[in-house]
Amino acid sequence: MRYEGFKEFLDPPSRPKPKAKATAAELPKTPEESLELIVEELKKGLAQELLERIKECTPDFFEQLVVDLLVKMGYGGSRKEAGEVLRRSRDGGIDGIIKQDKLGLDTIYVQAKRWENSVGRPEIQRFVGALQGVKARRGVFITTSNFTQDAEDYANSIETRVILIDGQQLASLMIEYDLGVATVDTYAVKRIDSDYFAED
Repeated sequence: MRYEGFKEFLDPPSRPKPKAKATAAELPKTPEESLELIVEELKKGLAQELLERIKECTPDFFEQLVVDLLVKMGYGGSRKEAGEVLRRSRDGGIDGIIKQDKLGLDTIYVQAKRWENSVGRPEIQRFVGALQGVKARRGVFITTSNFTQDAEDYANSIETRVILIDGQQLASLMIEYDLGVATVDTYAVKRIDSDYFAED
């Protein structure tokens, strides 16, 4: 026990644990990457606000919103008369139509449900029945909630083409096509123009 080396052998000093390698998420980000993350967070917050605001609107306003969105997305072109909201019984019926050509030969029929509960297969079946009643081949079913797996499976299995858009997709599309939202600020990210400094 007189020798320090032997004492250290019997009772070694505690060594600091090696630091775990930083994950990709913990690594420092470039300013551009940080900016992209911030923009995505702002979009998520805005989408949630939009959805809450839509749910406060009347069913008639929601039906008009859905038609406005499809026209903004390019369905029916830029003509004002391309989209129309139908004011009649909505129980399993059709809430709006989008004319894709001037003569109305190709038409998309729309069902809009401002719901809290999930939309199930029976609602999609009623919509498909309404489409068959007007001899339509395509339809868009939009809701502020979501669709059950059974409803999605049914829509994918039938010959009639029915597109399902849930609340999150609806809010994202409104942001993408500037419907019901306004740009507050725009930031330009600049970098060196290498072509300018290229000397012959």
